[in-house]
Amino acid sequence: MSTPYPFTAIVGQDDLRLGLLLNAVSPAVGGVLVRGEKGTAKSTAVRALAALMPEVAVVQGCRFSCDPASPDPACPDGPHAAAPGTSRAARTVELPVGASEDRLVGALDIERALAEGVKAFEPGLLADAHRGILYVDEVNLLHDHLVDLLLDAAAMGASYVEREGVSVRHAARFLLVGTMNPEEGELRPQLLDRFGLTVEVAASRDTDLRVEVVRRRLAYDDDPAAFAAAWADEESALRERITAARALLPRVLLGDGALRRIAATCAAFEVDGMRADIVMARTATALAAWAGREEVTADDVRQAALLALPHRRRRNPFDAPGLDEGKLDDTLREAAEEESRRDERDGGPRGDAGPQGDGDPDSGPDPDPDSDPDPGGPGDGGGPGGGVPPQGGGPEDAASPSPSPESADAPAGGRGGPAGGEQQPVAAAEPFRTKMLSVPGLGEGAAGRRSRARTEHGRTTGARRPEGALTKLHLAATVRAAAPHQRARGRSGRGLVVRRDDLRQATREGREGNLVLFVVDASGSMAARQRMGAVKGAVLSLLLDAYQRRDKVGLVTFRGRDAQLVLPPTSSVDAAAARLETLPTGGRTPLAAGLLKAHDVLRVERMRDPSRRPLLVVVTDGRATGGPEPVALAARAGRLHAAEGTASVVVDCESGIVRLGLAARLARDLGGTAVTLDELRADSIAGLVKDVRAAGRAA
Repeated sequence: MSTPYPFTAIVGQDDLRLGLLLNAVSPAVGGVLVRGEKGTAKSTAVRALAALMPEVAVVQGCRFSCDPASPDPACPDGPHAAAPGTSRAARTVELPVGASEDRLVGALDIERALAEGVKAFEPGLLADAHRGILYVDEVNLLHDHLVDLLLDAAAMGASYVEREGVSVRHAARFLLVGTMNPEEGELRPQLLDRFGLTVEVAASRDTDLRVEVVRRRLAYDDDPAAFAAAWADEESALRERITAARALLPRVLLGDGALRRIAATCAAFEVDGMRADIVMARTATALAAWAGREEVTADDVRQAALLALPHRRRRNPFDAPGLDEGKLDDTLREAAEEESRRDERDGGPRGDAGPQGDGDPDSGPDPDPDSDPDPGGPGDGGGPGGGVPPQGGGPEDAASPSPSPESADAPAGGRGGPAGGEQQPVAAAEPFRTKMLSVPGLGEGAAGRRSRARTEHGRTTGARRPEGALTKLHLAATVRAAAPHQRARGRSGRGLVVRRDDLRQATREGREGNLVLFVVDASGSMAARQRMGAVKGAVLSLLLDAYQRRDKVGLVTFRGRDAQLVLPPTSSVDAAAARLETLPTGGRTPLAAGLLKAHDVLRVERMRDPSRRPLLVVVTDGRATGGPEPVALAARAGRLHAAEGTASVVVDCESGIVRLGLAARLARDLGGTAVTLDELRADSIAGLVKDVRAAGRAA
């Protein structure tokens, strides 16, 4: 077994360490979601935490880690009356992104259940993680149905497995930790809310800190055992501090003043539901226990808000998590003033006011250094690597382009350089709900909500012989397959004699996510400010639709002399929205270049992920200028997509009384469908759904 990197040797990342330690002190906090760029010690910190967790007492031989002092009465391996106990280290169980549902929750032996009537259950990862840590790296890439199962188990403390009327339930209480890189896509807001805390991590821009990170990592790689031994004292001290905080936790008083601060903060930030209030209360209590205090202070409430509220502030999918600390301080100050007025009306301060003076309107952070929760523990900055200053800085903001304004529409023979006729970016119009655009046929891609596909979840459409492990039994088909052989198999009782060859897998039809590649005309013909704002609003609306349907998206733009892949295909739909916001316009209209660039992108993506079907969305008025025979070149590029069966739709942005119908002609070359901006709206009277037709195939 490899030696994990010591938790106390991690440089900086104070919020990350504090969030993990608070969950170690009080698992009821609800886990932590770690968001940040790659290479910021997210996985290292999570794996290092396991070594600090106290040992757990388990019933000997129980596959579900029952506590000998209070065994689960419904344990599938039970009952455990007077069962002997043993101690073992707390487990860290990692859930791979590509795990199956059976691997997560466990699986029943359907053959034995039908033939023998017994519940032969093989535990999954949720059972392994009971009373330990369940770690999900890249949780934002996990399939939705797995995330739902995972978070339901975390909320209820139990896992339920249902297979054709046979059910198994077992306890599943664990510290849930998820890590993610926001560049690869966001979690849905309702799933974000199920994580107790969230922390943002970024690599420090401080040279000394970066040097220390590299120095310690190289020392660990050279001799992991020796490096861990050098930090053993700090690890032991931090482990003891966690144990002491756990013992103190039941005695911590959460006074009425602190509760009012929590409620006022959640109300001020307009947080949905009551989960945030409960998580803040548990976090503030854990902070007090971690600091060795028996009463929650105003500073604990403030720190709890910074950890529990940022990811609950998202109002739409493109909002970045965050919290206005100035507003937070104002809210807490107003709550303190209100508490002071209440005390005056009631004839004096309340007995449950914290040591910071809940009634003092000028009260601020606790000046007592002992009240400052030390996220690094005894070893932070004081261990064998020398003193390390606190981590500072964050990712540097990239400068956004600021093109100079030019004239609105560049003539066809005007400036041909990429910057010719360029205008400053135009704000997008208000987004709207769009019609569903779908790929025809039946796919087998990643689970989503756009096009029809064969999936593990959905309505049952038939049965087949299982190719591997049986996951979804088709009971009627299995009975029909076994029935003719009952006499030959010597059936004598009421039970059905079932063999492996009789089992039938249910085939199901659901929805898949697609690769939606946007090809956006950013030329001078689209550059009129009101028109481009409407175009950006339409693309933003389609991006919102792609987010809800769990698609991957890419963005190609064309203007001037060529086309550019602004955003390679990604699950981060908000990254596409950010690129769209700063999109400059102006210059000629190289439509053929845009379509050929899209063809190259789709060719590469087909090799990377053959099962994910593409949907090409071309946003243009259909004009083509620049170079010899631009219209003929665009038509040939369109027919190239049609020949490969790429499903496509052209969003016709032409406006005015006189319309040339060029976008409709391009749609015919692509073998797809043309819709106007008005028809794209879900509430338009042009039709309910526009099915995209691929060349050579019927819808």
